[in-house]
Amino acid sequence: MATTPIFNASCSFPSIKGIDCKSYIGLRSNVSKVSIASTRIATSQRRNIVIRASNGHAKKLGMSDAECEAAVAAGNVPEAPPVPPKPAAPVGTPIIQPLNLNRRPRRNRASPAVRAAFQETDISPANFVYPLFIHEGEEDTPIGAMPGCYRLGWRHGLVQEVAKARAVGVNSIVLFPKVPEALKTPTGDEAYNDNGLVPRTIRLLKDKYPDLIIYTDVALDPYSSDGHDGIVREDGVIMNDETVHQLCKQAVSQARAGADVVSPSDMMDGRVGAIRAALDAEGFQNVSIMSYTAKYASSFYGPFREALDSNPRFGDKKTYQMNPANYREALIEAREDEAEGADILLVKPGLPYLDIIRLLRDKSPLPIAAYQVSGEYSMIKAGGVLKMIDEEKVMMESLMCLRRAGADIILTYFALQAATCLCGEKR
Repeated sequence: MATTPIFNASCSFPSIKGIDCKSYIGLRSNVSKVSIASTRIATSQRRNIVIRASNGHAKKLGMSDAECEAAVAAGNVPEAPPVPPKPAAPVGTPIIQPLNLNRRPRRNRASPAVRAAFQETDISPANFVYPLFIHEGEEDTPIGAMPGCYRLGWRHGLVQEVAKARAVGVNSIVLFPKVPEALKTPTGDEAYNDNGLVPRTIRLLKDKYPDLIIYTDVALDPYSSDGHDGIVREDGVIMNDETVHQLCKQAVSQARAGADVVSPSDMMDGRVGAIRAALDAEGFQNVSIMSYTAKYASSFYGPFREALDSNPRFGDKKTYQMNPANYREALIEAREDEAEGADILLVKPGLPYLDIIRLLRDKSPLPIAAYQVSGEYSMIKAGGVLKMIDEEKVMMESLMCLRRAGADIILTYFALQAATCLCGEKR
Protein backbone atom coordinates (compact mmCIF):
# COMPACT_ATOMS: atom_id res chain seq x y z
CA MET A 1 0.00 0.00 0.00
CA ALA A 2 1.48 3.31 -1.05
CA THR A 3 1.46 6.11 1.47
CA THR A 4 -0.22 9.43 0.82
CA PRO A 5 2.45 12.02 -0.02
CA ILE A 6 2.84 15.03 2.29
CA PHE A 7 3.13 18.45 0.72
CA ASN A 8 4.43 21.62 2.39
CA ALA A 9 2.79 24.55 0.68
CA SER A 10 1.19 27.81 1.65
CA CYS A 11 -2.56 28.13 1.38
CA SER A 12 -4.00 31.60 0.84
CA PHE A 13 -7.48 30.77 -0.55
CA PRO A 14 -9.41 34.02 -0.19
CA SER A 15 -12.43 33.99 2.09
CA ILE A 16 -15.82 34.38 0.43
CA LYS A 17 -18.29 36.57 2.23
CA GLY A 18 -21.45 34.79 3.24
CA ILE A 19 -20.05 31.28 2.68
CA ASP A 20 -19.37 28.93 5.54
CA CYS A 21 -16.23 27.12 4.48
CA LYS A 22 -17.15 24.15 6.69
CA SER A 23 -20.15 23.54 4.43
CA TYR A 24 -18.12 23.02 1.27
CA ILE A 25 -15.64 20.30 0.37
CA GLY A 26 -12.05 21.46 0.11
CA LEU A 27 -12.59 25.11 1.15
CA ARG A 28 -10.56 26.61 4.02
CA SER A 29 -10.68 29.93 5.84
CA ASN A 30 -8.14 32.58 4.83
CA VAL A 31 -4.98 31.43 6.57
CA SER A 32 -1.49 32.46 5.48
CA LYS A 33 1.45 30.03 5.41
CA VAL A 34 -0.44 27.13 6.91
CA SER A 35 1.43 23.88 6.44
CA ILE A 36 -0.78 21.23 4.95
CA ALA A 37 1.43 18.75 6.80
CA SER A 38 -0.09 20.04 10.04
CA THR A 39 -3.62 20.01 8.68
CA ARG A 40 -5.67 16.87 8.74
CA ILE A 41 -6.69 16.08 5.18
CA ALA A 42 -10.43 15.73 4.82
CA THR A 43 -11.46 12.11 4.73
CA SER A 44 -13.67 12.75 1.72
CA GLN A 45 -10.58 13.84 -0.25
CA ARG A 46 -8.18 11.08 0.82
CA ARG A 47 -7.32 8.87 -2.12
CA ASN A 48 -6.27 5.33 -1.15
CA ILE A 49 -4.63 2.79 -3.41
CA VAL A 50 -7.04 -0.07 -3.86
CA ILE A 51 -5.76 -3.62 -4.29
CA ARG A 52 -7.31 -5.03 -7.44
CA ALA A 53 -7.87 -8.64 -8.35
CA SER A 54 -5.27 -10.01 -10.72
CA ASN A 55 -6.12 -10.25 -14.37
CA GLY A 56 -5.55 -13.99 -14.34
CA HIS A 57 -7.46 -16.68 -12.47
CA ALA A 58 -6.87 -17.10 -8.74
CA LYS A 59 -4.59 -20.07 -7.96
CA LYS A 60 -6.54 -23.10 -6.82
CA LEU A 61 -5.47 -24.78 -3.56
CA GLY A 62 -6.82 -28.22 -4.36
CA MET A 63 -9.41 -28.11 -1.54
CA SER A 64 -12.76 -29.84 -1.75
CA ASP A 65 -16.05 -27.99 -1.28
CA ALA A 66 -16.36 -29.39 2.24
CA GLU A 67 -12.83 -28.24 3.14
CA CYS A 68 -13.52 -24.75 1.76
CA GLU A 69 -16.71 -24.47 3.80
CA ALA A 70 -14.97 -25.78 6.94
CA ALA A 71 -12.20 -23.23 6.56
CA VAL A 72 -14.69 -20.39 6.30
CA ALA A 73 -16.63 -21.68 9.30
CA ALA A 74 -13.37 -21.75 11.26
CA GLY A 75 -12.76 -18.08 10.46
CA ASN A 76 -10.19 -18.59 7.72
CA VAL A 77 -12.02 -16.43 5.18
CA PRO A 78 -10.18 -15.94 1.87
CA GLU A 79 -9.27 -12.35 1.13
CA ALA A 80 -11.05 -10.35 -1.55
CA PRO A 81 -10.42 -6.81 -2.78
CA PRO A 82 -11.58 -4.15 -0.32
CA VAL A 83 -14.68 -2.05 -0.91
CA PRO A 84 -13.56 0.85 -3.10
CA PRO A 85 -13.58 4.27 -1.45
CA LYS A 86 -16.36 6.70 -2.24
CA PRO A 87 -15.25 8.87 -5.19
CA ALA A 88 -14.27 12.37 -4.16
CA ALA A 89 -16.45 15.33 -5.09
CA PRO A 90 -14.79 18.38 -6.67
CA VAL A 91 -13.56 21.22 -4.49
CA GLY A 92 -16.38 23.57 -3.63
CA THR A 93 -19.14 20.96 -3.57
CA PRO A 94 -21.57 21.83 -0.75
CA ILE A 95 -21.86 19.34 2.11
CA ILE A 96 -25.56 18.66 2.53
CA GLN A 97 -28.05 16.22 3.94
CA PRO A 98 -29.22 13.86 1.15
CA LEU A 99 -32.73 14.48 -0.14
CA ASN A 100 -35.31 12.15 1.39
CA LEU A 101 -36.44 10.52 -1.85
CA ASN A 102 -38.26 7.20 -2.03
CA ARG A 103 -37.67 6.94 -5.74
CA ARG A 104 -34.63 8.01 -7.74
CA PRO A 105 -35.24 7.23 -11.45
CA ARG A 106 -31.56 7.83 -12.23
CA ARG A 107 -30.74 4.50 -10.57
CA ASN A 108 -32.16 2.79 -13.66
CA ARG A 109 -29.88 4.85 -15.91
CA ALA A 110 -26.66 4.39 -13.95
CA SER A 111 -24.57 2.42 -16.48
CA PRO A 112 -24.70 1.14 -20.05
CA ALA A 113 -25.57 -2.35 -18.81
CA VAL A 114 -28.42 -1.07 -16.65
CA ARG A 115 -29.76 1.16 -19.43
CA ALA A 116 -29.68 -1.73 -21.88
CA ALA A 117 -31.54 -3.98 -19.43
CA PHE A 118 -34.42 -1.52 -19.04
CA GLN A 119 -34.60 -0.17 -22.61
CA GLU A 120 -38.26 -0.11 -23.59
CA THR A 121 -37.88 0.20 -27.37
CA ASP A 122 -35.68 -1.82 -29.69
CA ILE A 123 -34.90 -1.41 -33.35
CA SER A 124 -33.48 -3.85 -35.85
CA PRO A 125 -32.98 -4.09 -39.63
CA ALA A 126 -36.16 -6.19 -39.77
CA ASN A 127 -38.12 -3.02 -38.91
CA PHE A 128 -36.96 -1.24 -42.08
CA VAL A 129 -38.55 -1.07 -45.52
CA TYR A 130 -36.08 0.36 -48.04
CA PRO A 131 -37.60 2.76 -50.64
CA LEU A 132 -35.79 2.42 -53.96
CA PHE A 133 -36.16 4.58 -57.07
CA ILE A 134 -35.90 2.78 -60.40
CA HIS A 135 -35.70 3.87 -64.04
CA GLU A 136 -35.30 2.35 -67.47
CA GLY A 137 -31.64 3.33 -67.86
CA GLU A 138 -28.63 1.11 -67.23
CA GLU A 139 -26.70 3.63 -65.13
CA ASP A 140 -27.50 4.86 -61.63
CA THR A 141 -28.38 8.55 -61.59
CA PRO A 142 -27.70 10.59 -58.41
CA ILE A 143 -30.63 12.51 -56.96
CA GLY A 144 -29.36 15.99 -56.16
CA ALA A 145 -31.79 16.75 -53.34
CA MET A 146 -31.23 13.37 -51.67
CA PRO A 147 -27.50 12.76 -51.10
CA GLY A 148 -26.68 9.07 -51.26
CA CYS A 149 -29.85 8.16 -53.17
CA TYR A 150 -30.05 7.23 -56.85
CA ARG A 151 -32.44 6.36 -59.61
CA LEU A 152 -31.23 2.80 -59.99
CA GLY A 153 -31.07 0.91 -63.25
CA TRP A 154 -33.65 -1.82 -62.74
CA ARG A 155 -31.50 -4.63 -64.15
CA HIS A 156 -28.18 -3.76 -62.56
CA GLY A 157 -27.91 -1.09 -59.86
CA LEU A 158 -31.17 -2.14 -58.21
CA VAL A 159 -30.14 -5.78 -57.92
CA GLN A 160 -26.81 -4.74 -56.37
CA GLU A 161 -28.49 -2.38 -53.90
CA VAL A 162 -30.94 -5.08 -52.82
CA ALA A 163 -28.02 -7.46 -52.28
CA LYS A 164 -26.31 -4.89 -50.01
CA ALA A 165 -29.50 -4.40 -48.02
CA ARG A 166 -30.08 -8.12 -47.56
CA ALA A 167 -26.48 -8.54 -46.37
CA VAL A 168 -27.27 -6.36 -43.33
CA GLY A 169 -30.71 -7.79 -42.62
CA VAL A 170 -33.02 -5.51 -44.63
CA ASN A 171 -35.24 -7.84 -46.63
CA SER A 172 -38.14 -5.50 -47.43
CA ILE A 173 -38.16 -2.88 -50.18
CA VAL A 174 -40.71 -0.57 -51.80
CA LEU A 175 -40.39 0.43 -55.44
CA PHE A 176 -40.95 3.88 -56.94
CA PRO A 177 -40.63 4.22 -60.74
CA LYS A 178 -39.37 7.13 -62.84
CA VAL A 179 -41.66 6.72 -65.84
CA PRO A 180 -40.65 8.09 -69.27
CA GLU A 181 -42.58 11.22 -70.19
CA ALA A 182 -43.74 9.63 -73.44
CA LEU A 183 -45.70 7.02 -71.45
CA LYS A 184 -47.55 9.48 -69.22
CA THR A 185 -51.23 10.15 -69.97
CA PRO A 186 -54.12 11.95 -68.23
CA THR A 187 -55.58 8.60 -67.13
CA GLY A 188 -52.25 6.95 -66.19
CA ASP A 189 -52.88 3.77 -68.18
CA GLU A 190 -49.20 2.76 -67.99
CA ALA A 191 -49.79 2.06 -64.28
CA TYR A 192 -51.39 -1.30 -65.11
CA ASN A 193 -49.19 -2.35 -68.02
CA ASP A 194 -48.15 -5.91 -67.12
CA ASN A 195 -44.88 -5.35 -68.94
CA GLY A 196 -44.28 -1.93 -67.43
CA LEU A 197 -41.24 -0.95 -65.38
CA VAL A 198 -42.59 -2.00 -61.99
CA PRO A 199 -43.99 -5.44 -62.97
CA ARG A 200 -40.78 -6.25 -64.88
CA THR A 201 -38.70 -5.25 -61.86
CA ILE A 202 -40.80 -7.35 -59.48
CA ARG A 203 -40.40 -10.42 -61.68
CA LEU A 204 -36.64 -9.86 -61.91
CA LEU A 205 -36.19 -9.49 -58.15
CA LYS A 206 -38.43 -12.43 -57.30
CA ASP A 207 -36.47 -14.60 -59.70
CA LYS A 208 -33.21 -13.73 -57.95
CA TYR A 209 -34.47 -13.33 -54.37
CA PRO A 210 -37.67 -15.36 -53.91
CA ASP A 211 -37.95 -14.50 -50.20
CA LEU A 212 -37.56 -10.74 -50.71
CA ILE A 213 -40.63 -8.82 -49.46
CA ILE A 214 -41.67 -6.37 -52.17
CA TYR A 215 -44.00 -3.48 -51.43
CA THR A 216 -45.38 -1.45 -54.33
CA ASP A 217 -46.82 2.03 -54.62
CA VAL A 218 -50.40 2.24 -55.91
CA ALA A 219 -51.08 5.73 -57.25
CA LEU A 220 -51.27 7.43 -60.62
CA ASP A 221 -48.91 10.37 -60.12
CA PRO A 222 -45.77 8.72 -61.64
CA TYR A 223 -47.85 7.80 -64.70
CA SER A 224 -50.02 10.92 -64.98
CA SER A 225 -49.25 13.72 -67.41
CA ASP A 226 -50.85 16.01 -64.81
CA GLY A 227 -48.66 14.81 -61.92
CA HIS A 228 -51.62 14.12 -59.65
CA ASP A 229 -52.51 10.91 -57.83
CA GLY A 230 -55.80 10.65 -59.71
CA ILE A 231 -57.55 11.54 -62.95
CA VAL A 232 -58.03 15.30 -63.27
CA ARG A 233 -61.25 16.73 -64.64
CA GLU A 234 -61.06 19.80 -66.90
CA ASP A 235 -62.07 22.04 -64.02
CA GLY A 236 -59.16 20.76 -61.90
CA VAL A 237 -61.20 18.38 -59.70
CA ILE A 238 -59.55 15.03 -58.92
CA MET A 239 -62.07 12.35 -59.87
CA ASN A 240 -62.41 9.86 -57.02
CA ASP A 241 -64.31 6.79 -58.21
CA GLU A 242 -62.84 6.76 -61.70
CA THR A 243 -59.36 6.93 -60.16
CA VAL A 244 -60.16 4.01 -57.86
CA HIS A 245 -61.09 1.97 -60.93
CA GLN A 246 -57.60 2.57 -62.35
CA LEU A 247 -55.93 1.84 -59.02
CA CYS A 248 -57.61 -1.57 -58.80
CA LYS A 249 -56.18 -2.54 -62.18
CA GLN A 250 -52.76 -1.26 -61.09
CA ALA A 251 -52.80 -3.28 -57.84
CA VAL A 252 -53.85 -6.47 -59.66
CA SER A 253 -51.06 -6.00 -62.22
CA GLN A 254 -48.50 -5.63 -59.43
CA ALA A 255 -49.86 -8.67 -57.58
CA ARG A 256 -49.75 -10.71 -60.78
CA ALA A 257 -46.05 -9.86 -61.12
CA GLY A 258 -45.37 -11.12 -57.61
CA ALA A 259 -45.77 -8.16 -55.23
CA ASP A 260 -46.23 -9.14 -51.59
CA VAL A 261 -47.81 -5.89 -50.39
CA VAL A 262 -49.61 -3.27 -52.48
CA SER A 263 -49.65 0.21 -50.95
CA PRO A 264 -52.29 2.69 -52.10
CA SER A 265 -50.81 6.13 -51.45
CA ASP A 266 -53.40 8.09 -53.45
CA MET A 267 -55.79 8.99 -50.59
CA MET A 268 -58.95 8.42 -52.69
CA ASP A 269 -62.05 7.50 -50.68
CA GLY A 270 -62.99 3.81 -50.75
CA ARG A 271 -59.91 2.60 -52.55
CA VAL A 272 -58.84 0.03 -49.93
CA GLY A 273 -62.11 -1.88 -50.09
CA ALA A 274 -62.20 -1.75 -53.88
CA ILE A 275 -58.59 -2.96 -54.17
CA ARG A 276 -59.24 -5.76 -51.69
CA ALA A 277 -62.22 -6.94 -53.72
CA ALA A 278 -60.26 -6.72 -56.98
CA LEU A 279 -57.34 -8.70 -55.59
CA ASP A 280 -59.59 -11.39 -54.16
CA ALA A 281 -61.53 -11.68 -57.41
CA GLU A 282 -58.27 -12.41 -59.24
CA GLY A 283 -57.11 -15.00 -56.71
CA PHE A 284 -54.66 -12.79 -54.79
CA GLN A 285 -56.17 -13.26 -51.34
CA ASN A 286 -52.69 -13.55 -49.82
CA VAL A 287 -51.44 -10.21 -51.14
CA SER A 288 -51.51 -7.64 -48.32
CA ILE A 289 -52.61 -4.01 -48.43
CA MET A 290 -50.60 -1.33 -46.66
CA SER A 291 -52.83 1.71 -46.78
CA TYR A 292 -51.41 5.21 -46.63
CA THR A 293 -54.03 5.93 -43.99
CA ALA A 294 -52.88 9.32 -42.73
CA LYS A 295 -50.97 10.89 -45.59
CA TYR A 296 -50.71 14.62 -45.04
CA ALA A 297 -50.39 17.38 -47.64
CA SER A 298 -46.88 18.03 -46.40
CA SER A 299 -44.03 20.25 -47.55
CA PHE A 300 -41.56 17.49 -46.64
CA TYR A 301 -42.09 15.65 -49.95
CA GLY A 302 -40.09 17.97 -52.19
CA PRO A 303 -36.96 15.85 -52.77
CA PHE A 304 -39.08 12.78 -53.57
CA ARG A 305 -40.91 14.59 -56.33
CA GLU A 306 -37.58 15.62 -57.83
CA ALA A 307 -36.50 11.97 -57.74
CA LEU A 308 -39.51 10.86 -59.80
CA ASP A 309 -40.15 14.10 -61.68
CA SER A 310 -43.74 13.84 -60.47
CA ASN A 311 -44.59 17.35 -59.31
CA PRO A 312 -48.20 18.36 -60.03
CA ARG A 313 -48.39 20.36 -63.24
CA PHE A 314 -50.84 22.69 -61.51
CA GLY A 315 -52.37 23.25 -58.09
CA ASP A 316 -51.63 21.10 -55.06
CA LYS A 317 -52.87 17.89 -53.46
CA LYS A 318 -54.84 19.38 -50.61
CA THR A 319 -58.24 18.12 -51.79
CA TYR A 320 -57.21 14.51 -51.21
CA GLN A 321 -54.24 14.52 -48.84
CA MET A 322 -54.91 15.48 -45.21
CA ASN A 323 -54.58 18.89 -43.60
CA PRO A 324 -51.42 18.97 -41.40
CA ALA A 325 -53.48 20.80 -38.76
CA ASN A 326 -55.85 17.85 -38.27
CA TYR A 327 -55.52 15.13 -35.64
CA ARG A 328 -58.95 13.52 -35.17
CA GLU A 329 -59.42 13.14 -38.91
CA ALA A 330 -56.74 10.44 -38.87
CA LEU A 331 -59.09 8.29 -36.82
CA ILE A 332 -61.79 8.58 -39.49
CA GLU A 333 -59.34 7.41 -42.15
CA ALA A 334 -58.04 4.60 -39.95
CA ARG A 335 -61.49 3.25 -39.14
CA GLU A 336 -62.48 3.28 -42.81
CA ASP A 337 -59.29 1.50 -43.88
CA GLU A 338 -59.68 -1.12 -41.16
CA ALA A 339 -63.28 -1.78 -42.16
CA GLU A 340 -62.33 -2.05 -45.84
CA GLY A 341 -59.66 -4.68 -45.22
CA ALA A 342 -56.31 -2.92 -44.81
CA ASP A 343 -53.58 -5.08 -43.28
CA ILE A 344 -51.19 -2.24 -42.32
CA LEU A 345 -51.87 1.43 -41.58
CA LEU A 346 -49.23 3.97 -42.60
CA VAL A 347 -48.57 7.53 -41.41
CA LYS A 348 -46.70 9.94 -43.68
CA PRO A 349 -44.55 11.97 -42.95
CA GLY A 350 -42.96 10.36 -39.91
CA LEU A 351 -41.09 12.43 -37.33
CA PRO A 352 -43.31 15.57 -37.50
CA TYR A 353 -46.35 13.33 -36.98
CA LEU A 354 -45.35 11.21 -33.98
CA ASP A 355 -48.64 12.11 -32.31
CA ILE A 356 -50.57 10.56 -35.21
CA ILE A 357 -48.45 7.39 -35.08
CA ARG A 358 -49.19 7.08 -31.37
CA LEU A 359 -52.88 7.79 -31.94
CA LEU A 360 -53.23 4.97 -34.46
CA ARG A 361 -51.07 2.66 -32.35
CA ASP A 362 -53.39 3.19 -29.37
CA LYS A 363 -56.61 2.92 -31.35
CA SER A 364 -55.89 0.12 -33.83
CA PRO A 365 -54.77 -3.50 -33.42
CA LEU A 366 -53.26 -3.45 -36.92
CA PRO A 367 -49.52 -3.03 -37.57
CA ILE A 368 -48.50 0.61 -37.94
CA ALA A 369 -46.02 1.85 -40.52
CA ALA A 370 -44.29 5.23 -40.58
CA TYR A 371 -42.68 6.82 -43.62
CA GLN A 372 -39.59 8.88 -42.85
CA VAL A 373 -39.95 10.94 -45.99
CA SER A 374 -37.42 12.52 -48.33
CA GLY A 375 -37.47 15.91 -46.62
CA GLU A 376 -36.68 14.37 -43.25
CA TYR A 377 -33.85 12.36 -44.79
CA SER A 378 -32.37 15.32 -46.68
CA MET A 379 -32.41 17.63 -43.65
CA ILE A 380 -30.42 15.12 -41.60
CA LYS A 381 -28.00 14.62 -44.47
CA ALA A 382 -27.56 18.37 -44.95
CA GLY A 383 -27.01 18.94 -41.25
CA GLY A 384 -24.38 16.22 -41.22
CA VAL A 385 -22.53 17.66 -44.23
CA LEU A 386 -22.48 21.09 -42.59
CA LYS A 387 -21.20 19.54 -39.31
CA MET A 388 -24.16 21.03 -37.48
CA ILE A 389 -25.21 17.62 -36.17
CA ASP A 390 -23.78 14.13 -35.85
CA GLU A 391 -25.52 12.52 -38.83
CA GLU A 392 -25.30 8.94 -37.62
CA LYS A 393 -26.52 9.66 -34.10
CA VAL A 394 -29.38 11.86 -35.28
CA MET A 395 -30.34 9.24 -37.88
CA MET A 396 -30.53 6.48 -35.28
CA GLU A 397 -32.33 8.69 -32.75
CA SER A 398 -34.95 9.70 -35.31
CA LEU A 399 -35.62 6.08 -36.22
CA MET A 400 -35.83 5.05 -32.57
CA CYS A 401 -38.33 7.86 -31.97
CA LEU A 402 -40.56 6.51 -34.74
CA ARG A 403 -40.41 3.07 -33.14
CA ARG A 404 -41.09 4.49 -29.67
CA ALA A 405 -44.14 6.34 -30.96
CA GLY A 406 -45.58 3.00 -32.09
CA ALA A 407 -44.34 2.21 -35.61
CA ASP A 408 -43.84 -1.49 -36.27
CA ILE A 409 -42.08 -0.84 -39.57
CA ILE A 410 -40.38 2.26 -40.96
CA LEU A 411 -40.02 3.18 -44.60
CA THR A 412 -36.72 5.03 -44.62
CA TYR A 413 -34.01 5.98 -47.10
CA PHE A 414 -31.60 5.37 -44.22
CA ALA A 415 -32.45 1.65 -44.19
CA LEU A 416 -29.11 0.44 -45.54
CA GLN A 417 -27.02 2.93 -43.57
CA ALA A 418 -28.89 2.38 -40.31
CA ALA A 419 -28.85 -1.41 -40.65
CA THR A 420 -25.10 -1.29 -41.27
CA CYS A 421 -24.69 0.69 -38.04
CA LEU A 422 -26.83 -1.79 -36.12
CA CYS A 423 -24.81 -4.72 -37.45
CA GLY A 424 -21.62 -2.95 -36.43
CA GLU A 425 -22.93 -2.50 -32.88
CA LYS A 426 -23.68 -6.22 -32.61
CA ARG A 427 -20.19 -7.13 -33.75
